[in-house]
Amino acid sequence: MKFSSALQFNAVPDWSQYYLDYSGLKKKLYVIEREIVARRELAADEGGENRTLLVPHNQAYSAFVPLLDSELAKIDKFYQRKEAELFAQADEIERDINKLQDIPMLQRRSSASFFQKLSNIDAGINTEDGAPRIHSSSIAEPLLEAESNNQILQQQQRPQAGNPELNVDSLTPQDVTNAYIPHDREDSVYAPSTAGVEESMLTRDQPQSTSDSRRRTASFGEDGLSRRELRVRARNLFILLHDMRSYAQLNFTGFSKITKKFDKVTHSDLRDTYMSQTVKAAYVFTSAAQSKLREHMEGVVYAFGLASRYSNLDDALRELKRCLREEVVWERNTVWRDMIANERMVNAVGVQSPDLETIPGQPVDVLKPRRITNTQKQLLRISACTAVFAIAWAIPLFDGVEQQRCWAMLIYVSLLWATESLPLHVTAMLVPLLTVMLGVMRSPTKTHSHLGAGDASKAVFSAMFSSVIMLLLGGFALAAALSKHDIARMIASWVLTKAGSNPRTVLLANMLVATFASMWISNVAAPVLCFSLIRPILRTLPANSTFAPCLIIGIALASNVGGMASPISSPQNIIAINTMYPTPSWFQWFAVSIPVCIACDLGIWLLLLLVYRPNKTTPAIHQARFTSERLTRRQIYVCIVTIVTVLLWCFESSLSFIFGDMGIVAVIPLVLLFGFPKVLSKEDFNNFLWTVVMLAMGGIALGRAVDSSGLLHELAGHIERVVDGLPLFAVLCVFCGLILIVCTFVSHTVGSLIILPIVSEVGARLPEPHSRLLVMGAALMASGAMGLPVSGFPNMNAIMLEDTLGNPYLTTMDFFKAGIPSSVIAYFIIISIGYSIMLMLGF
Repeated sequence: MKFSSALQFNAVPDWSQYYLDYSGLKKKLYVIEREIVARRELAADEGGENRTLLVPHNQAYSAFVPLLDSELAKIDKFYQRKEAELFAQADEIERDINKLQDIPMLQRRSSASFFQKLSNIDAGINTEDGAPRIHSSSIAEPLLEAESNNQILQQQQRPQAGNPELNVDSLTPQDVTNAYIPHDREDSVYAPSTAGVEESMLTRDQPQSTSDSRRRTASFGEDGLSRRELRVRARNLFILLHDMRSYAQLNFTGFSKITKKFDKVTHSDLRDTYMSQTVKAAYVFTSAAQSKLREHMEGVVYAFGLASRYSNLDDALRELKRCLREEVVWERNTVWRDMIANERMVNAVGVQSPDLETIPGQPVDVLKPRRITNTQKQLLRISACTAVFAIAWAIPLFDGVEQQRCWAMLIYVSLLWATESLPLHVTAMLVPLLTVMLGVMRSPTKTHSHLGAGDASKAVFSAMFSSVIMLLLGGFALAAALSKHDIARMIASWVLTKAGSNPRTVLLANMLVATFASMWISNVAAPVLCFSLIRPILRTLPANSTFAPCLIIGIALASNVGGMASPISSPQNIIAINTMYPTPSWFQWFAVSIPVCIACDLGIWLLLLLVYRPNKTTPAIHQARFTSERLTRRQIYVCIVTIVTVLLWCFESSLSFIFGDMGIVAVIPLVLLFGFPKVLSKEDFNNFLWTVVMLAMGGIALGRAVDSSGLLHELAGHIERVVDGLPLFAVLCVFCGLILIVCTFVSHTVGSLIILPIVSEVGARLPEPHSRLLVMGAALMASGAMGLPVSGFPNMNAIMLEDTLGNPYLTTMDFFKAGIPSSVIAYFIIISIGYSIMLMLGF
C-alpha cells in the first residue's frame, strides 16, 4: 500500500487540509518526469546533449522546491497555532487541578522514564474477548523514526473501556485518529534526536482496581463533579496532543518520501540537503517543539491521575491509552499475497448483459433470448467428460481389471484438467477418491493382488505427502521472505539501473532479471515483481512506442524460461524430480538448466528486437536511479537462511547420511523463517499457493495409481514398440514435441503430470536406459511452451496489464508473433545444447 493511502487512513479528518499534499506533489513530479524525458529526446535530436543535460534537472528543481516550501510553511503555521491553543488548555487544566482538595501525592517522573513507561505498559496481552490490542514500538527509537516501508493494511480493533466511572467515550472527540505509521528505513537518518510516545497494548484493570475506583468515585464529595469534568478535559486533551505528535511524524515521513521519489526521478540529491537544512529547521520538526509537547503530555497525564485519585501514574496512563482510537499497522506484501489480491480483483469484475424485459404499454411480451449460463456450460463440460469416462470404462482395452479402470480414470481426470470443468486443484483432490473407490491399486508384491479400500487409501495418502511437497513448501517460504523483506526488489533494481538507457540493453537486462528471479521465487511469482519494477519506464514512454509491448512480453517469456532454472522454480520441475531416479543433484540441474536458459533468453531477445524494433520508436529509456539502502538485521537473517538452504540443497547427495532427502532440508527454512513472526507470520503461511500444492499432490497420487495398477507398464510397452529402433535423440525430439504441443494449450503442470511418468517408463525400457535424460528434457520443454496467452501464468499476467487509459499493452497477436516462435527457439535449444550437456553428465 502506498504512503498516500497511509496518509488518508491516519490523518485527523478535521486537519486534513493542513497535511502534506502528497498525492498532488506526486502528480506534479510525474509531469516533471515526462518533461525531462521529452527535453532529453529533443536535445539528442538537436545534437546539443552536453549543453542541455543539466537544464531539465535545474528546471525541475526550480519548479518543485517552491511547492515543498509552500507545504512546509502551511504545516508549520498550523502546528504553531494548534500548539498555542492546546498548550493553553493544558495550563488551564493544571491550574484547575491545583484548586482541588485532598490531592493525592503522585511522583512526577522525568520525561525519559515517563515515556519509557508509556511505551511498555502491558505489551502483548489480549483482551478478555481475545481481540488483539494495539501494538507498540520500542521507545528507544527517535520520535520521527520508522522501521520499514510497509504496504498492507491491518486494522486492529479498538479496546473497550474497562472502568465504568471512566467510560466517557461519548465525550471523546471522534474526529481524531491516533495511529503510528512506520516509515522508510532511510527516514531515520533525518529524524530529530527526541524520544517519542509510542503506541502500546493495554490491558483491562483488575477487578480489585475497578472496585477501588468505584469507592473513590463515591467519596468525591462536593468536588466530585469538578473532578469528573477535569478527568474528561484531561483525557480529551491527551488525545489531541497525541494527534499533534502523529501529525508531525506523518508529515515528516511525507517530506522524506516525496524528496526521495524526486531524487529517483530526476537523478539529483535534493533529499539530503532539503531534509537537513529546510525540513528539520522548521519549528514543527525541531527538538524544542517535541520536547514541549512531551512535557505537556506528561503534565496532562499527571493531572488526569490527580483528578481520578490514582495511586500511581501507571494506572492513569493505562486509562488514557484506552481512549486512543485504533492503530493502523502496515506490513509489506509477499508475492503470494499480491497474486491472491490480483486474482480476487479480476474475479470480482464481470460483464452481464441485461435481460430483455416486457416493454411497458405493449400487450405482447418481448421474449428473452435463451442463454447458456457459465454454470450450465460447466455442467455440460462435466457431463461430456463423464460420458467419455463411461465409454472408456465400457470398452475393454486391457486384460487386467485394475488397468482398465485406471485407464478410464486417467482419461476422466485428464479431460477435467484439460477443459477446466472443475478448478485444477479440485480435480486433483478428486484423484485419491476415485483411486480408492474404483479399486485401481494393486499390491507391490510379485502376486500383484488387488488392494482393498483400507490398504489403497493408506498407500495413496502416503504417496501424496512426499519430500517433493516439502521441497515445494520450502521454496514458497524462501520466496515469501525474499519479497516481504524487499530483498528481491533491491537486487533486481540494482541490476536494472546498470542497464543504461539503450532499449536493447534495458530489454535484455529485464529479461535476465526475470529469469533469475524465477530461479528463486518461482516463475509464478517473478512476473509480479518484475512488472512492478518497470512501471516507471512504462509511465514515460511515448504513446506510439513499441518498446512497451516488447518489454512486457519479454519479461513474460523470460519468466517462462526461468521455470527451467532450478528445481523449485516451477511445479513441473518438482514433478520431474519425483519421477527421476536417482534424483539429480542441484549442481547437475544447474549444469543443464543455466546454459539452456541463457541461450533461450538470448534467442528470444534477438527475436523481439527483430519483431518490435524498439529503437525506432524509443531511442532512449528514462531509468529511475537506484538508492542504496542499508540491510536491516531481518534482511541479513533472511539472506543467511536462503544461502544456507540453497547450499544444503546443492550438497544434499553428500549430506544424505545426515538429512536423507531434500525434503528434510526444506524443513529448515520453514522453521527458521516462520519461527519468528516478524520474519514470516501465520498469515504469510496461509497465503501460500495451496492450490498449486494440492495440484502437485493430486498429480503424485495419479502417478502412483497408474504405476500400481500396471497401466503405466502397458502404455510404456505400446509406446516402446512405436519408437523401437529410433535413436535416443529422436525419442527426445518426439517427447519434447509432444509436451510442447500439450503444454501450449493446457497448464504446464497438468501436461507434466500426465506425460512425465510415461516418458520415464519408456526411457527405462530403451536398450540403453536414459530415463532421466528424457524426463528432464521433457520438463524443460514444458516450461518452454509459451506460445499462447493461456500458456503459463506469466503470459496470463502479461496480457492483463493495461496502461493509464485502460488499454491493454498486449493482444493475442503479440503471442502469435513472438510467443510461438519463442517456443520453437526453446525447443531447438533443449534438443541441442540441453541434450549435449545431459549426455556429458551421464543422464
